[in-house]
Amino acid sequence: MIKIKGVLPNTRSFFLLAPLLGMGILLPGISAAQVDTAKANQLQEVKITEYKNSRVNLSPTPVQILIGSELKRLNSLSVADAVRYFAGVQLKDYGGVGGLKTINVRSMGSNHTAVFYDGVQLGNAQNGQVDLGKLSLDNLEEIAVYVGQKPELLLPAKGFAAASALYLKTAQPVFSSGKKYGLGASFKTGSFGLINPNISFKQKISNKIAFVLDAGYLESNGKYKFRYKELAYDTTIIRNNSDVKSARVEATFFGSLADSSKWSLKLYNYNSARGLPGAIVSNRFTFTQRQWDDNSFVQASYQNKKSARYNFLLNTKYAYSFMRYLDPEFKQQNSFLDNRYTETEWYISAAHLYKIAKIWELSLATDYSLQKLDANLYNFAYPSRNTGLVVLASALNLNRLSLQGNILATLITEQVKNGEQSANRQEYTPSLMASWQPFQTKDFRVRSFFKSIFRMPTFNDLYYTFIGNTRLKPEYTSQYDLGFTYGHTSNGKRLAYLSVQADAYYNLVKDKIVAIPGNNLGRWTMVNLDRVQIKGFETNIQTVWDLAAQLKLKASANYTFEKAIDISATAFRYGDQIPYIPVHSGSARFGIDYKNLMFNYSYIYTGERYSQKANIAANYVKPWYTHDLTLGANFVYQQTRFFFNAEINNVFNQYYDVVLNYPMPGRNYRFTLSANF
Repeated sequence: MIKIKGVLPNTRSFFLLAPLLGMGILLPGISAAQVDTAKANQLQEVKITEYKNSRVNLSPTPVQILIGSELKRLNSLSVADAVRYFAGVQLKDYGGVGGLKTINVRSMGSNHTAVFYDGVQLGNAQNGQVDLGKLSLDNLEEIAVYVGQKPELLLPAKGFAAASALYLKTAQPVFSSGKKYGLGASFKTGSFGLINPNISFKQKISNKIAFVLDAGYLESNGKYKFRYKELAYDTTIIRNNSDVKSARVEATFFGSLADSSKWSLKLYNYNSARGLPGAIVSNRFTFTQRQWDDNSFVQASYQNKKSARYNFLLNTKYAYSFMRYLDPEFKQQNSFLDNRYTETEWYISAAHLYKIAKIWELSLATDYSLQKLDANLYNFAYPSRNTGLVVLASALNLNRLSLQGNILATLITEQVKNGEQSANRQEYTPSLMASWQPFQTKDFRVRSFFKSIFRMPTFNDLYYTFIGNTRLKPEYTSQYDLGFTYGHTSNGKRLAYLSVQADAYYNLVKDKIVAIPGNNLGRWTMVNLDRVQIKGFETNIQTVWDLAAQLKLKASANYTFEKAIDISATAFRYGDQIPYIPVHSGSARFGIDYKNLMFNYSYIYTGERYSQKANIAANYVKPWYTHDLTLGANFVYQQTRFFFNAEINNVFNQYYDVVLNYPMPGRNYRFTLSANF
């Protein structure tokens, strides 16, 4: 029996939490053969490709996946660099190694994309955004983007509660026969004073338990050249105050029990100090603002297959985040601006999956989270938010047709110590998905989904001093998608793998939350203004060619066409494209593997955009594109496997802005040497 201390906010919260209190947890299970989860066999690449192909083809929602071997090929330092290669994804990048980087899927906004780390969401109630630049690629084996939601029933309720989701999966330990430990190390260096060592240690504690410790340090002076034009003034300047120092440590335990259940425990800490370079306007190039971050969490997961019909998943997490923002130029009474924010989150989730028949499954998931925000601001609201989620989902898998639907109930209550609090919310949002195999071949499938979801205003939207508006309504979104997938794997043929995805979509965002200026630039107001309509088409093609015994070619490309326009009745410019959303965008990758050598070419294109709501010449932002090259080599010396990688990014030294007045680096270099002992 589970006991939870404390008093819940109201009886409705108790109702939402009730399924956590042991529903089905004490059901007798059926014992199974013991499984050594710490022991794993090395998969051949074609098997990984087949597994990836089946996930893409069978999914009723669009999914794009990068696995470990592909991540190594990309010119990427963080998760932010890798997601640029996904169709329908825009990355907001404020420049440099330490600049803020957030993801935007199909123009729904960064706050509509949930980021999951090993199955548990990374939360941020303060501003709703996850900085992908803080997330390292060194210990990841997979990155996946799902539009709508992940098409699985055994998920936390939060997995159903966003318009799209980014899933990050850390690599599980693999041990050679008879070996109980392993050590890996890598060192990256390059332009802008980059120093980035990483070390990973794995230990096989027993046949049932394994441990992985991964730690990394990153430092960069952030000094890169950019071109600045102001009327007749045209010069090259060095970016100022964009330095960063950060350290990351995470420890993960993986385990299994005799009844085929498995569990994991992760401890994580990220600490950084950085400069905030600011926007280049009015001939200003020097900035002094600083920011410090300290993010920690501990999360645990337990999954038990009680029988052939019943499966249970439990997740829990505690997270702590501290952020300090210092602005020596903003004078106050006796000092300058020095804001400090502390956010804590408690989270627990239970999901149950029951197989009613061979073709019919049913699941129930319940989540509860408590988030609090403290600050050293005068008369701060000190808000806390209780969120209860309950989702009932069902899937029907017929011979050629798969159907899945769910209804999500959301209950949110808030309390503040000062001022007016936001209204309580109780919402019900449905989703429906389908995948159909119209022909005899299993390679081709048609898919479609509808999803209704909303996102709550963040603490900053509601309570930030001089800006927050406690009467804000949530953003409501409706998503419609129709597309097809074709995927074929041919062992022994030249074209070993072909995957094609194409989707047409329509999204509608109501009560969009925007900031409008007040009497002065220091006082803005958050309001519900816009009604945004998004129509688009995206396609993704991937191929693998076996040209000879040790010669393999990989080529992929994606393209997105998107019209995201303001159709609000009060729109200043009705029908104009919303800021920073290009009509045309895409990317391409081309790679060759020959024996121990690897070559990769990457191309990214973002079309013309506008920096403001009015699509006029003054707000026009030019299109940009980059070419990146990578050359790598594997070799073995004294039973140690080494990997060397050399990168040239932005080969043609194009000067461009992803966000206007935040210039990006020109041509730059990066070198990586890693070893596995």
